[in-house]
Amino acid sequence: MRVSYKWLKEYVPIDVPPQELAERLTLAGVAVEAIHELGKDISNVYTGKILKIDKHPNADKLVVCRVTTGGDEELQIVTGATNVREGHVIPVAVVGARLTGGLTIKKSKLRGIESRGMLCSGQELGLDPDTMPEDQAHGIMILPADTPLGVDVKSLIGLDDVILELELTPNRGDCMSMVGVAREVSAIFNKPLIMPETEVNPTADAAGDSVKVDIDDPVLCRRYVARLLKNVIIKASPAWMQERLRAAGVRPINNVVDVTNYVMMELGQPLHAFDYSKLKESHIIVRRAADRETMLTLDKSKRELSSDMLVITDPDGPVAVAGVMGGYESEVTSETQSILLESAYFDPVSIRRTSRDLGLRSESSARFEKGIDLTDCRRAADRAARLLADMGAAEVADLVVDNYPRPWVEKTILLRPQRVYHILDLQIPQPEIAELLTRLQFQVKEDEKGLLVTIPGFRPDISLEVDLIEEVARLYGVNRVPNTLPVGAMTPGARNYSQELSLNIRNFLSGGGFSEVVTYTFVNPRVFDLLDLEPDSMLRKTVALQNPMSEDQSVMRTLLYPGLLDVLQRNAKRQVKDAAVFELGRVYHPRENETLPLEVATLAAAVTGSTPGGWNSSTVAMDFYYLKGVLEALLGQVGVKDVAYVPVANAPGLHPGRTAAVICGETEIGIIGDLHPDVQEAYDLSRPVTIFEVDFDQLAGVAGNPRRYKSLPRFPGVERDLAVVVRNDIPAADITNIIYRAASALLQEVRLFDVYRGKQVEDGRQSLAFALKFQAADRTLTDDEVNKQIEKITGALERKFAAVLRS
Repeated sequence: MRVSYKWLKEYVPIDVPPQELAERLTLAGVAVEAIHELGKDISNVYTGKILKIDKHPNADKLVVCRVTTGGDEELQIVTGATNVREGHVIPVAVVGARLTGGLTIKKSKLRGIESRGMLCSGQELGLDPDTMPEDQAHGIMILPADTPLGVDVKSLIGLDDVILELELTPNRGDCMSMVGVAREVSAIFNKPLIMPETEVNPTADAAGDSVKVDIDDPVLCRRYVARLLKNVIIKASPAWMQERLRAAGVRPINNVVDVTNYVMMELGQPLHAFDYSKLKESHIIVRRAADRETMLTLDKSKRELSSDMLVITDPDGPVAVAGVMGGYESEVTSETQSILLESAYFDPVSIRRTSRDLGLRSESSARFEKGIDLTDCRRAADRAARLLADMGAAEVADLVVDNYPRPWVEKTILLRPQRVYHILDLQIPQPEIAELLTRLQFQVKEDEKGLLVTIPGFRPDISLEVDLIEEVARLYGVNRVPNTLPVGAMTPGARNYSQELSLNIRNFLSGGGFSEVVTYTFVNPRVFDLLDLEPDSMLRKTVALQNPMSEDQSVMRTLLYPGLLDVLQRNAKRQVKDAAVFELGRVYHPRENETLPLEVATLAAAVTGSTPGGWNSSTVAMDFYYLKGVLEALLGQVGVKDVAYVPVANAPGLHPGRTAAVICGETEIGIIGDLHPDVQEAYDLSRPVTIFEVDFDQLAGVAGNPRRYKSLPRFPGVERDLAVVVRNDIPAADITNIIYRAASALLQEVRLFDVYRGKQVEDGRQSLAFALKFQAADRTLTDDEVNKQIEKITGALERKFAAVLRS
């Protein structure tokens, strides 16, 4: 909202500078975003008249003008403007003048002809081209023919004004008008509010004329006022009105349109003027549009309407989209002789939806959206009629229709002074509270319980006692509210266990050379075919989207690692063959009789190719054993103990002989394995891929305290190798677990370093060799102590697996 300082002072007699006014308004809750001092860079620009125009002797696109500014001396000015004619009154920048942008006018020669000044466009005077008449938006500014000569242009066209640009909150629709802002200023400075004259004296005979207004939907249209004006003369509006409209950011068009815009800016009530002769049977019908009903709007665009839009019609069809834009067929033109003024109240939600759906946003719709004053419709129509009559542009008929099916019901709210004290921590006396609210045009009566406050129609946003307390606070001055420390229990912010675990995992994998990725939770159902899942697989039961952006993203994922395969595929096509990626995200499974799916937090990782090795720069294949080592280190990092890897043969998309379930104690938390060759081919991956996918919530349930660093041992350890012969079907992990259980805390590490099957071992049996490390924190171990530990281990292995020491 743009507020003209000069215009504002017509409603409130204030004498404070604009900067102080802006500060006081902002402190009162009506934020001033910017202050624009119009014409501050402009000087020595006067009104002048073109006496004669001659062709330039040396240039086809230039003309030589003889201009007078009212004195004895005539000025010769060369211009390239095409919209000037002899007799036009225009702004003239004389030699020495300054214009917007720091331009200084000097005496010059253009193609050999002397030029002593410049004819000015509105843009060169700092005016917005969008507020200029179309024929002057990019040409010389043409002033009314009766404009006196030699007058400083700044005062004539409003460049001696200051514009306050307001940034209003959605609830303050009442401040989208000059009177609304003046009402605030009046209350802030405790000055009288001077309301514009609206009394109308009908002078036109309406005999034989009629107007009928039917409102079919009183919920969307609570009031409709129609006023008839006759003997209309369409012409340019007066200079003072054009000046004010430009200050408000509105382009002057003609006197009828300008008056409707002027009243809208002044009172906040949008108006519309219909050509009375074009309304069939002089009958206005306010109704909902029919589905796919069409109409031609003022911008000559054919609009398709829907049943949730409100339209103004006559018996032949729509003549306007209510509150948004008028119709082309009923437009006021230079031939119009009678007009019907519309001043109505339309439902804010309906106008907002209509404006959005049609892609039409106007000054009118912006005001209807925030809610206007239902009680002000008739006054706005009268104000417009009076202005047109005073300008000699129309005669007012005594024919007015005011269809008011849902009148304004006054709201009265009890305001308790003790509640004001409690909320604001201010001891404001009750009489002062009443005086502050009275200054805001609220009606206040004293009651035994406090104050009974009647809410005026221009403040539909006030509905609760706390709203009134806010009004008291902002007018009293929020800067006068004492500073106090908040009282209450304060809880320091911290991550919960799940968040700490998630961060620990991310840091561990990122530090180990893995790249974290974030893939789409929406996938193509075809991914399950690529994984060669059974038709009845539970993983094919997905949550389908009602409005998918495309078929490629039509269902919610039930597995996390296919997204990683897409990442590997995209990298491989760009010649990036080596990759290690991970993602911590969610998968979604539908639940019977439940609207929302089951969301499972999941951790997945995938590797392919090789990675640079250690000190000798050799490469390390990122295969099953590499990723298993990463997973083991990760589980150890987060405090998971007693982990086993059990072979499985039916994991989705994985190699049946190179896949294992990850089991912690009695809980299966995930799976690890090589990608099935058929799936690898389906994803067009040239190198083998290994993945693991772990249920994060299950992992959090078995994880313990994160691994902590401790001092290096002071005493040396003792290493022994142990080779045992067992059946081929016994996993090495089971033997490792028995070794740990049989030994005491002196056993620090067990590492499998050899697996042998061959001639020196019986058929159906295998030799497994382990490296064992024993160490104590407080002493050097003796051979006798270590031997006793070995005996316990071998005895346990013999009893459990019938294992024998390999000789």
